[in-house]
Amino acid sequence: MGFLDKVKGLAGQHADKVEGAIDKVAGVVDEKTGGKYADQIDRGAETAKGFVDGDGENVAVGDEEGGPTTP
Repeated sequence: MGFLDKVKGLAGQHADKVEGAIDKVAGVVDEKTGGKYADQIDRGAETAKGFVDGDGENVAVGDEEGGPTTP
């Protein structure tokens, strides 16, 4: 079992705590940037939570319309 496998396992076991930390970090970053990048921060936080939940492993970062920007 590699390092990333261990991290994924731990993140899955403590998903609620990890998601709470993601929200907290997103809030701090949003505050520090004065809300200028709120939409991008929210999308990034939701994408990160998708990885924690296990349903975002193959998610491409989308454009403004939500479509994939990479194949």
